Order: sequence, then structure tokens, then C-alpha cells
Amino acid sequence: LQRLHDDGCERDQAGNRNLHFDQYCMLILLYLFCPLVTSLRGILQASELKKVQRKLGCSRASLGSWSEAQSVFDAERLKEIIGELGEELEPFARDARIKDLDQTLTLVDGTLLSALPEIVQASWLKETTGSGLVKWRLHTHFEVDRYIPTRMDVTPNGGGEHDERSVLERTIESDRLYVMDRGYAKFALFNKIVKAESSYVCRLRDNSVWEVAEERPLSDGDRAAGVLSDQIIRIGQYGKKEARPDHKIRLVCVKCSPHTRRGKYRGGGTGADSDGVLRIATNLLDVPAEIIALIYSWRWTIEIFFRFFKHILGCRHLLSRKQDGIEIQTYCAIIACLLISLWTGRKPTLRTYEMICFYFIGWASEDELMRHLDKLKRQDEAAATNT
Repeated sequence: LQRLHDDGCERDQAGNRNLHFDQYCMLILLYLFCPLVTSLRGILQASELKKVQRKLGCSRASLGSWSEAQSVFDAERLKEIIGELGEELEPFARDARIKDLDQTLTLVDGTLLSALPEIVQASWLKETTGSGLVKWRLHTHFEVDRYIPTRMDVTPNGGGEHDERSVLERTIESDRLYVMDRGYAKFALFNKIVKAESSYVCRLRDNSVWEVAEERPLSDGDRAAGVLSDQIIRIGQYGKKEARPDHKIRLVCVKCSPHTRRGKYRGGGTGADSDGVLRIATNLLDVPAEIIALIYSWRWTIEIFFRFFKHILGCRHLLSRKQDGIEIQTYCAIIACLLISLWTGRKPTLRTYEMICFYFIGWASEDELMRHLDKLKRQDEAAATNT
């Protein structure tokens, strides 16, 4: 983080800035790794402690300097650090069933964080409950093999340029296999992914309408995986060029548990209704249907990560009401996840996170932390041997 020290100092002609970008980020990391610090006021109080100042190389941070810093520092500079840490992280063991896929399996989804309604640029009122909460959406690209988010774009929740499909259209990369839920089902998006020489596996809405162009036979493995049908379909309004795909679409239907939304409040609930069939669209024509079903099943990995990100790292609570401040907090949390994975060589878990926190607050020695990490490595080696 030291490279960030002089960021935003151009207008500091007097040379009296006492809170620099690297120190700001280290205080956020202190918040993420110390369960005792639960708020912005707690961070500022911690910055008054001599030991914290000595460890982080910072001085006391005031509320005014913290508030100003969010408008001065450039959150984009943290992406470079995230990229460097991500390159150091070795892929975890890949499922042998997808060894022939030569594209990077990338989950795409968004999650909401709450902020206060004074945020002018995100003045979207949650009308259904009247709570007055403003929502921010984290548009996330999550790489399965290394179990890390490779990109997070923070926008106010809403339509137009902030719509999840529009954000993905602007961030498509080549040589990736994007796995998406039905909120991303849009033919223009599918076309752009294929044009970028990438692929997609995306669930369609239950009320989607199509025509069957070709019925493909199912193998015993397909049936064992719950696959009901494997078809090449025609879908979209073929009288309008922009409303139809420009490539062959394959539809794999997979049996699942029916689901009826049950919410205590109007507009609430645990997700949209499902009739018991997953309708999965893809441009992968030569991959077995059972593998398509397997690939889509991993979409829930990103939900597990979001739970760790928000509930364990404490990112349900925002330290800023400004978009720049939210982006910095988000990127620092990604750095925290990457550091845990680099230290442990495995996916971040609650128990390992707790042990690292015990070490940082002085309850666990370095030897005890290393014994915990060695135990995890032995468990992974034993699991690999049994497999």
C-alpha cells in the first residue's frame, strides 16, 4: 500500500496532510480484522492508540480528515494491488469433470448494501417497506478456480446504466465462461459475450417462450444429473434484429425443487418462484448436458462468498455515505479476502478468519496460528489423497 502514500496530495501545498491513502486503507483493514472495532468512530478511536500509530505508521485521524479523504483518494488505484495479489494466488483443485474447459469459469452477480438516504447520487427509495434505505449494488465477477472476486463495480441500485446487465456489457472480457442467473437473461448481452470470444451459461425465466429446432439425446450421466431435456432452440422476436440472438442457443432443462416465494412483507421473500425446472441457456454446443448443469450449480459459490464478505468481514456496515468511500472499503475487503487465501492456501472460512483475528489482537501466538494453518494443509492433502 506504500505506493498510495502521495495519492491526493497535489493540492496539499502546505504539506500538512496527516491522513494519507495508504494509512486510510490500513485503518480499514484494521476494522476488517479486528472484531472489537465495529464502526467509523471505533476506527478513529483506535487511531489514537500509540501502538496502532506505531504499527500502521499513522497519526490520529479526525472525523473531518476521514470525511475529506473519501473525496480526495482515487479508489481505482487499489485495483492494481488487487490484480497483483490475485496473480500470486494459485488455483485451488479444479473439478476433474471440467478439465477440458479452456475458458476461465467466472460467476457474475450483484449484492446490495444499505446506506443512508442523504446520498443524492443514489436517491433510490426503498418503497416496499418505507424504510428510507438507499441501496448500493456490488457488480461482482468471481473466479471459481481461485475463489476470488476479480472485479467489483459499485453503483447505486437502479436501471439504465446502473442495471446489472448494462454494467456487465461494459466489463466483458475475452476467454471467459460467464455463469449468470435469470436477471442477466438478455439477447443483446449474450451476443456481446459471444462477440468477445467468451461463453455463457445463464438461467432463463420460467415464463420464457421458444421453439425447438433440434432435440438432442440424453446420456445416462445426463439423466443421473437430473437433466430433463437438451435442445437447440429458436428464441426471441425474429422480426426485430435487436431482439434475437445472432448465434445458436442451446437449452438444457434440469429438474430442481419447486420454490414458492414466502415473505413476511409485501415485495419481500426468499427469491422468485420456481416451477421445479431450471432452464439453462448456453452457447456451449459440445459440452455434455450434465456438465452444463454442474457449471450452473456453482453459481451459488458467489452467494457463499457474499455472505462471508458481508457478515464475516463486516461489510454490511458502510463506513462512508459517498461512492468513492464505499469503493475504497469494498476494494480493501477484497484485499482482505485475498490475503486470507494467500496466507492459508485455501478458501476463507469463519474459523480461519477468527484465528487470524485472535493473532492480530494478541490472543494467539504466531506458532499457534501456524499450527492452525498447517492443520488445514494436512486436511486438504488427506482429502486430495482420498479423492
